[in-house]
Amino acid sequence: MTNDSESQLPAEDADRSDSGADAPAEAVPRTRIPELLHAAVAAVGGVERPGQLRMAEAVADAVDHGEHLLVQAGTGTGKSLAYLVPALAHGDRVVVATATLALQRQLVERDLPRTVEALHPVLRRRPLFAMLKGRSNYLCLHRANEGTPSDEGEGLFDPVEAMGGPTGKLGKEVLRLRDWADETETGDRDDMTPGVSDKAWAQLSVTSKECLGATRCAYGQECFAEKARERAKLADVVVTNHAMLAIDAIEGAPVLPEHGLLIVDEAHELVNRVTGAATAELTVGAVNRTVKRAARLANEKAVDALQAAAENYHGLMETAQPGRVEELPEYLGYAVTAIRDASRQVITSLGETRDKGLSDEDAVRKQAMASAEALHETADRLLQDSEYDVVWIERSDRFGPGTASLRVAPLSVSGLLREGLYKERSVVLTSATLKLGGDFNGVAGSVGLPSEARLPDVRTPGDSPEPAAFGDDEPVPHWRGIDVGSPFKYPKQGILYVAKHLADPGRDPERPDMLDELADLIGAAGGRTLGLFSSMRGAQTAAEAMRERLDHRILLQGEDTLGELIREFASDATSCLFGTLSLWQGVDVPGSACQLVVMDRIPFPRPDDPLMSARQKDVEQRGGNGFMAVAATHAALLMAQGAGRLVRAADDRGVVAVLDPRVETKRYGGFFRSSMPEFWYTTDRNQVRRSLASIDASAAPVRPVVKRG
Repeated sequence: MTNDSESQLPAEDADRSDSGADAPAEAVPRTRIPELLHAAVAAVGGVERPGQLRMAEAVADAVDHGEHLLVQAGTGTGKSLAYLVPALAHGDRVVVATATLALQRQLVERDLPRTVEALHPVLRRRPLFAMLKGRSNYLCLHRANEGTPSDEGEGLFDPVEAMGGPTGKLGKEVLRLRDWADETETGDRDDMTPGVSDKAWAQLSVTSKECLGATRCAYGQECFAEKARERAKLADVVVTNHAMLAIDAIEGAPVLPEHGLLIVDEAHELVNRVTGAATAELTVGAVNRTVKRAARLANEKAVDALQAAAENYHGLMETAQPGRVEELPEYLGYAVTAIRDASRQVITSLGETRDKGLSDEDAVRKQAMASAEALHETADRLLQDSEYDVVWIERSDRFGPGTASLRVAPLSVSGLLREGLYKERSVVLTSATLKLGGDFNGVAGSVGLPSEARLPDVRTPGDSPEPAAFGDDEPVPHWRGIDVGSPFKYPKQGILYVAKHLADPGRDPERPDMLDELADLIGAAGGRTLGLFSSMRGAQTAAEAMRERLDHRILLQGEDTLGELIREFASDATSCLFGTLSLWQGVDVPGSACQLVVMDRIPFPRPDDPLMSARQKDVEQRGGNGFMAVAATHAALLMAQGAGRLVRAADDRGVVAVLDPRVETKRYGGFFRSSMPEFWYTTDRNQVRRSLASIDASAAPVRPVVKRG
């Protein structure tokens, strides 16, 4: 895992003259939280919710007592203000980590500016805030002006010519990036509209390891990333992402400023994001790129050794079978050892050329060094054969037809998070879905908060627990869990329907009875359907079938950008949108455009998923229920998120239809039902059709349906 997360967006301009930029902030008494929350809600034009106030007071209480808190706050609660208000009132620096760019921008562009102004009369200061991003999110002026290190061993090259010239698609994108570099004040990729492809952006950006450094770079004084970092040093609130939090917690890299409170929003995503950040891959392409990048500057003997290791590894991986590797076979062990040792020789050789003072080649060397170090780190980790890692062979077409690679990921991140997340500050984790099966313990355990350290949900007088211990002397972080509910009246606004009469789904996505049921439901709803499928193949099969049977427009993930598909779905209430995992959590379409959410089956992880199956086996070996702890928990979290797509506003109404009878007929079905919002529950298909028809009839007028030719 590389450290690519050292830069920050500029902090918002704010006048701190009334308190002094370096003066310690004075905490506001907890008794004033209701007053402050009222002012903040009024500033954003919102409506106060009982759950919002309860959450704000619980956050303030946790910070005051140095404890940790899990808060389930349903859609519409207003949880952003519920944690921002007590955080700003406390006076210490706060870090907010989110999973999505959309929420980061909402915080920095809307919630924080308005909240800061609303609280100013009481706080007597205007706290500064900033967004903390990885260096590769900013355009590199050195690359924009001097060129990009070539993978062909010929120094720097002009990416415009390398990408088809100024008339080629990628060449045009690079030219547009260069023009934008003269106009932008931030250099932040997310501020560029319209954006460019990942391949074009990679030509004019660098990772932290590839960066020359402000003192060695000719553009160091103008560097967008460096300017952002400097301005962010004064920030009282730093908004970042889960990946950077993972680097800070797991590697101990100082990417986050010191802070007294950490708020993890969208906390249901934390385990997956941390796992992703801690996963490494050894590909043939990565070895070959390192060879090309090192060819100009490194010792010829070292480069030849790495080339030979690459060719041997490629030959072995051509016939490698996908699946978990409990222990590296001897032949693979030799191949990975050769890559590790050769990459170490390349690193040593590149270091010797640096000592010769060839400053004009710094950019080429830095890129080659970063590539070789990443290669060495991954190969060394694979050879350690750690009981805390899972290794597997994965075959995909990402790097060429049928290319196989070795991957390694942590068996669990709970211990890593417990060790790195909770020691120096209070942590608040919040999401609309943290209680699975009606309890916090499952999610809490996955993020490093064991059930034996749980405190009563409500504090009582004199409730000051002594520090607990886990094992012999490892401290256990005390935590509480509260569910502040939702302002929505779920039993009156939504129906949870399970199609009990259908056959249990098998591996074949072509389920004729399910497709018949889906067509009937869409017809009754008049379109207005978000179809959530457990696989892309299932979504494609359903889309093809519905396009043949129905007059409604069927939008399918992958046929356009996700953002454009969601916009089209929201603007045409007679349409349907079908897709897979990113739609289960990434769609916010209030109103009549989404009145039916369909899940084709319980989204269990694939039985051949190496990481999930290893985690399940590990739980079983320790005497637990691996299926419930891993497979069922994974699926329940997705289903809870998917069901949450239905009711996004106070006047939304509709149906969540699960076309998998196991939610009703199997013993574990109750676990899934209790993980979802408390909709009115039924298995009566006729009742559901009547309800959908009634909702459709009362909906606002929509554009006419165009018959497909």
